[in-house]
Amino acid sequence: MTKIDFKKTLKHLYVPSAKDFALVEVPDMTFVKIDGHGAPGNDAYQHALSWLYPVSYGLKFYSKQVLDKDYVVPPLEGLWWADDMTAYTDDRRDEWHWTMMIMLPDWLDDAAFAASVEKASKKLGDPPATLRREVLHEGLCAQILHIGPYSEEGPTIAKLHKEYLPQNGLTENGHHHEIYLGDPRKTAPEKLRTVLRHPVRRL
Repeated sequence: MTKIDFKKTLKHLYVPSAKDFALVEVPDMTFVKIDGHGAPGNDAYQHALSWLYPVSYGLKFYSKQVLDKDYVVPPLEGLWWADDMTAYTDDRRDEWHWTMMIMLPDWLDDAAFAASVEKASKKLGDPPATLRREVLHEGLCAQILHIGPYSEEGPTIAKLHKEYLPQNGLTENGHHHEIYLGDPRKTAPEKLRTVLRHPVRRL
């Protein structure tokens, strides 16, 4: 049985250059998602992760055992925004909104998702109200690879919005999107790799 690794088959989406921004066309992709509010690492955030991983791995095992299709569970991703976007650029984390999510292969349907949630519920109790399987439509995006601590992403994000987008006749068209390629529990902060992505449209 072949094991699909989407970081390799969709390399242009998961391994961008760290030197400069690039434009990519992101296809519609399906995710397990949970919404929340506040700083990353707070109780709501940790609760979201405590559900995302069991459900995602349950779907992987379902795919392998029932559908005879195996894959590597993709990395954690997050959408981030704020009612006042200066809360994001000024690091006022208590004002942040987020959707944490893990990508699913297209061949896993609502029935497979429901089965995985039911299995996880036997250990974890009632699932979060916003836990869902949902398609993300992004389309044209600007992205770059950030290497280093999450806390040092600010200048790169500011450069995207204040320089790259206006210089290239582009504007924001969705939420700030991060893809976490490193595990902060096992990786030194200066070696963490994070894809910084933002949906855009041409003016």
